[in-house]
Amino acid sequence: MARSRTETMLVTRVTAHADRRRQPDDLIVEEPMSIRLDGTQVTTTMRTPGHDYELAVGFCHTEGVLGGAPILGVRYCADGSAMSSEFNVVTVSTGGRAPEFTPRLGLTSTSCGLCGSDSIDTLCARLAPLDPDAASGFDIESFPRLCRRVLEGQGLFTATGAVHGAAAFDAAGNILVTREDVGRHNAVDKVIGRMLLDGALPATGLGLFVSGRSSFEMVQKAWAAGFAVLLSVSAPTSLAVETARRANLMMAGFVRDDRLNVYAPERLPPPPPPAVPRDREPGIA
Repeated sequence: MARSRTETMLVTRVTAHADRRRQPDDLIVEEPMSIRLDGTQVTTTMRTPGHDYELAVGFCHTEGVLGGAPILGVRYCADGSAMSSEFNVVTVSTGGRAPEFTPRLGLTSTSCGLCGSDSIDTLCARLAPLDPDAASGFDIESFPRLCRRVLEGQGLFTATGAVHGAAAFDAAGNILVTREDVGRHNAVDKVIGRMLLDGALPATGLGLFVSGRSSFEMVQKAWAAGFAVLLSVSAPTSLAVETARRANLMMAGFVRDDRLNVYAPERLPPPPPPAVPRDREPGIA
């Protein structure tokens, strides 16, 4: 059954001319979802309903709790608790093949991500560095145009102004998967979950776009999925940049209005010289 991702409510709109008018407004829905792995609680996250299976699978993958175990099934699971409905509990099954893990205590909010979780050293112990040449096929100057296309395609943001977006793309600028959610981390996990279910991971030679800032958690998720490039509309944190450089992940921020800042790698090679017209090449009259 399709879940509603927006809810219409009456609001009072106040204008600069002191005009006050009651009118309907579309708001994004935010509900808790419990994620379980082989019946054991992993975490509870606040999310926008929709693509719940992808979110559960993506979170388990980027958190590292799958341990490479195959996914045998994903389903909703009613447990009779105070959670609002059976559609707010999702169980990922590996048939018991996933290794033991430490559940995330408390609630994963739409903003905290993996706060207080892995340090860079712990992350490096779990994930191998990416191929430093994996991003060589991307045209850096094309990134602002690609980001505009992703943002223009965010239907939920257009309707509510209250969600983040994430998208996977290739070096040719093709947008492969786009997802939206009230939480940045959830939007990314939904993209990664979709790709994992489609057998498209690791995302070697592909890029990941995120709206908002690039935090340490965004780098962790991009690295765990094998992306070569991470783009964000806003700034990264210093820890995110340090992690991206350790991971060999190309990171660009403030990607907007035909400009961007490249934070990783630390130094870029100079741009290629402009092409010389054939009628001006040496030896050609």
